[in-house]
Amino acid sequence: MGESTDHWVEVHSTHFIVLTDSNEKQARRITLQFEQMRSVFHTLLPTATADAGSPIIVLAFKDRKGFQSIEPEAYLAKNQLDLAGLFLRAPDKHYILLRLDAQGEHPFSTVYHEYTHLMMGKATWVPLWLNEGLAEFYQNTDIHEKEVLLGEPSSDDILYLRQNRLLPLTTLFSVDYTSPYYHDEQKGSVFYAESWALTHYIMVTDREKNADRIGDYAKLLVQHEDPVTAAQHAFGDLKQLQKSLDNYVEQGSFKMFRMNTAITADQSSFQVRFVPKPEVDAIRADVLVDNGRTKDAQALLDNTLRDDPKNALAHEVMGSLKFREGDIASARKWYGEAIQLDSQSYLAHYYYATMSMQGSNSEQDAAIESSLRASIRLNPAFAPAYDALAMFYAFHQQKFREAHILNVQAVELEPENLDYRINTATVLSMEQQYPGALGVLKAAKRVAKTPDEIAQLQTRIEQLQKFQAAADHAHTVNAENAAQVTIKQTTSLQPQTGDTSVTGTGKTVVFKKVDGKMIGTTEAAPKYPAEDSTGPRHTITGVIRGVQCSYPAVIALSIEQAGKAISLYNNNFYKIDFTLGNYTSNDEIKPCTDIEGMKASVKYAEISAPNVAGQILAIELNK
Repeated sequence: MGESTDHWVEVHSTHFIVLTDSNEKQARRITLQFEQMRSVFHTLLPTATADAGSPIIVLAFKDRKGFQSIEPEAYLAKNQLDLAGLFLRAPDKHYILLRLDAQGEHPFSTVYHEYTHLMMGKATWVPLWLNEGLAEFYQNTDIHEKEVLLGEPSSDDILYLRQNRLLPLTTLFSVDYTSPYYHDEQKGSVFYAESWALTHYIMVTDREKNADRIGDYAKLLVQHEDPVTAAQHAFGDLKQLQKSLDNYVEQGSFKMFRMNTAITADQSSFQVRFVPKPEVDAIRADVLVDNGRTKDAQALLDNTLRDDPKNALAHEVMGSLKFREGDIASARKWYGEAIQLDSQSYLAHYYYATMSMQGSNSEQDAAIESSLRASIRLNPAFAPAYDALAMFYAFHQQKFREAHILNVQAVELEPENLDYRINTATVLSMEQQYPGALGVLKAAKRVAKTPDEIAQLQTRIEQLQKFQAAADHAHTVNAENAAQVTIKQTTSLQPQTGDTSVTGTGKTVVFKKVDGKMIGTTEAAPKYPAEDSTGPRHTITGVIRGVQCSYPAVIALSIEQAGKAISLYNNNFYKIDFTLGNYTSNDEIKPCTDIEGMKASVKYAEISAPNVAGQILAIELNK
């Protein structure tokens, strides 16, 4: 791994932090280029673009050697693509890696492409074809001092389309993340090429006619019109559009257009400083951790901390490294030290809190809450901190109203994040606000991308509908007959964030099997230790008895062995590792309905509680 130079320059602008081992002039030029790029996108896509809540750090290396010192290892293998630029996206920050000696007409096209996706991240209404088409369109943007050149044709896309049959436009407009036409790893597919061609055709022809059909299309999509119907209204006869696109692909030359208005940025606001080597090396180590080059990151961090033991960022990155390695205790220690060295790091506060929440006890609650609030205060646009604090309150069955407000803020900051929406529904359901929770989940359907996410969301909706029906039914009968409320079927739940029961009345719906039927009764909410047990591990073999499930995913049962029974639980049965011992099955294991009376080998951790012996870790089922 190459050594970094001792001379690094940082330019801090409104939206970017640029670090380079070149010189101040280059650093200013790169910063200006990225600020101009951002202005171009915001000017042309005002309804779609938004700034990232996390910082965008640009590392600009003067040569290939420096670039390769931190790029992903996969690209270092023989015969791999020689990268000129790379965009690394993560939940907590974004890195752009550049080679200043890169050759070619558009060496940073990959960076521009991914930056377009980042800017459009909050526009959940944008269909996949337009999202990819605009990214392909803008990736060849050339920004000059007095003009911006847009829409330079992609020769690769043109060649591909001339050799392959175009998709019908009604199909193209309907492609989503589950479609066989979309494969993220196959950028050369007809879907990408045609998305570029249609976007290019509409953008260029609209520019000539002073029209804005993409803008009209966007307005209809924002109003929740489906992509095909919106296209018919915005673009006209789709059969005619198909013919025009076919002819466009076959034509001999393609136009581009220029913005004659100079795209400016306030260079007087740029803050310049020279950065010491240990600080730069800590940043380089952070990139290496994100890239999975943990050995290189460890070596760089060891050297950095040897030369600068009080380097707060190095402590923070070491925490990230230990977290990646699964060493939560060490990660928490490093993040805690980072806070002590620099209390102004919102990431150190956030990760210290989230590490502390894993296996925490009540003595750490005040520190966890304080750190999450500090993270929000230091970066009000950082959505994960809002979500974490909301679930911290929900986990402790307190401040539900504030937790819901925090959920909403997280969703507003990152509307494309499905987990935040599911957590919002979880908090509402914990207050027995089932209609509101169902509304949140149904609205989240447009955010679910993969088949697993779509199935997970649908299962949760069905699950919540059954809980609502059970709760409504249980509340309509008198107390003497409540135990006879019959639920014909339960569902296989998907993982929940948070592991507490429905509260507000101190009651919850508890499901258990009676005479072969699932019975839902309104009972006192079970109270089990919330923290992950660190007690001694044991394994017991016996018969599962008395399985009870309560919302959202609490399970309690007994293992009967030689006439004696041991009571066990887990607040989230999706944390339990279920396996099959002496038989096989293609059916999904449904712990609430399927395991009563089965033989099992159960691994559990001891826990200090009057009503339960241990926390279930794994269950091997046998027949």
